[in-house]
Amino acid sequence: MNRPLLVARNLSVRFGGVLAVNKVSFDVRQGEVFTLIGPNGAGKTTVFNLISRIYTPTTGELHFEGQLLNAVAPHAVAGLGIARTFQNIELFEHATVLQNLLIGRHVHRQTNVWQEMLFTRRARDAERATRRKVEEVIDFLDLQHHRESLVMGLPYGVRKVVELARALCTEPKLLLLDEPSSGLNPDETGDMAFWIHDIRNELGITVLMVEHDMGLVSKVSDRVLAMNQGEVLATGTPAEVQAHPGVIEAYLGSSEDLSSLRRPVAVAERKVA
Repeated sequence: MNRPLLVARNLSVRFGGVLAVNKVSFDVRQGEVFTLIGPNGAGKTTVFNLISRIYTPTTGELHFEGQLLNAVAPHAVAGLGIARTFQNIELFEHATVLQNLLIGRHVHRQTNVWQEMLFTRRARDAERATRRKVEEVIDFLDLQHHRESLVMGLPYGVRKVVELARALCTEPKLLLLDEPSSGLNPDETGDMAFWIHDIRNELGITVLMVEHDMGLVSKVSDRVLAMNQGEVLATGTPAEVQAHPGVIEAYLGSSEDLSSLRRPVAVAERKVA
């Protein structure tokens, strides 16, 4: 069994009189796809914000590769090897795809201002290495035809892939995907399932995902944690969690909903450019 990469222990966070997350514990093992599910307001995105250090837990601890995350500054999280996408796409719309991806490499900057102003040999070498890595990600996600396109002119589905690409440019060990299928049509959701498979299997990146589409969840997840009202309901394989009575009542609503949510998502075949 792979060792835990991320460990959450008794996480709680309170906003005024509202207890948004209550004593949530889980482990994310290296090399797996681990998914948080639950109805709106269950606390899933709050957990993501705790890991990203946007929020600080009221009680409990987060450890990444054995290091305590509670006191890590938000801007330092990417440098540890944690990258994130957002449910609402956060890109620079008036910049090109290439420029957005180059921003993702900033965390690996090893030159100073003077070296860059004088464009020294070290700066030139760093620029070549940065461009080489970005081009690898562009090829991996089949974004070649959009390299010089402004983000604002791209279809929504392509923008979702660009945000994923920018996160991959940071070379993360742990990738946080916040509702990656949100706003996508069935074909685009199938493509997203394909990318998640390849990110784990080919790049060796551990994935922690928040997702409502149970077809996608069942297709790509190794383990699932179901939440409701800030608390853990069940943890296990997608089939085990979907069959849990508490999950059916709180999240799926009825056995009729359950059968529809088990509908599989087809993984798209790789497009040949």
